[in-house]
This record gives sequence, structure tokens and C-alpha cells, in this order.
Amino acid sequence: MGATPLVVVMGISGVGKSSVGHELADRFGVDYADGDDFHSEANIAKMSAGTPLTDDDRWPWLTEIGKWLALHGADGGVISCSALRRAYRDVLVDAAPRVMFLHLTGDHDLIKTRMEHRDHFMPPSLLESQEKTLEPLQDDERGWAFDIEPTPAEIVDAFIARSELTEGGAA
Repeated sequence: MGATPLVVVMGISGVGKSSVGHELADRFGVDYADGDDFHSEANIAKMSAGTPLTDDDRWPWLTEIGKWLALHGADGGVISCSALRRAYRDVLVDAAPRVMFLHLTGDHDLIKTRMEHRDHFMPPSLLESQEKTLEPLQDDERGWAFDIEPTPAEIVDAFIARSELTEGGAA
């Protein structure tokens, strides 16, 4: 493992990827990027209209996120990205082999409520589509799932403990 974390905060829309990602990046003093900023205008328009993205829509987006991870491989960084399927995560691992995943999970009704009370292009109507697409982390993937009930700081504390990172670098 490198001296600084290289982490994808993943999960369906509305789980708090950005909040946890900012907290983790701030804690380690590394760059943070929001995967939503890498979407094409066409992808944003499609989601805004309530249409789920296809794999063909996602591949160029994932490639750009992989490039960001590769550029931050040495210095570390944190990026939020749904990374819903194993194949999507494999693209990211291929680009940056030391990447770890922090998978945020939670109750459907809580996530739907969060989505209904935020200003974002992803409508709550796509929640079920994301839940159906989600493939949880597998045993051979480098990452861990955390419930969204605790605060972002508490989730980051748990991730640091589980990943054996220390806030000054690797354990």
C-alpha cells in the first residue's frame, strides 16, 4: 500500500458519497473529486429525465475516473463514484491497482428521503434501478461496506480502522 490512501467512495445515489469522500480526503490531506463531475452532458440529461444509464453510457465515464485515479496513484486521493457493478470497479482497479473501495449502504427509505431533499440531477425515481444494478463488493475486492446511519466522521473512523490506514499514511 502507498503512503496515502487511494479510495473510491462507492454506492447508490443518495448514500452520502460526497460527504464521506470530503471527510476522508480532508483527514488525509489528499485531493477529492466527485465522480458526478466526470459525467457527460448527455449522461446528466438522461439521468435528469429519469432514464437509467446503460453500460455504454458508463464506460467513457469510468475511463475518465480511472484516469483521475491513475494520476493520483502516488500522492493519493479520494473520489466518489457509484461503481455499482464489479465490472465497473474492475475498470478502476485496472487503472489504479492500489485503489480501495469504501462502500456505503443503507435503508431504502432513508436513502429515498435523502434524495428527495437534495438538489441533484439524479431523481429519486432512479433509486430502484440503482439498487437492482448494485453488485456488493466481493471477498476478493479490496474494500469494505459501511452503513450510512453514523456520521461521515464516524464512517471514516471505521474505514480507517478497518483498512489499517493511519492519518499520517499507511499502517
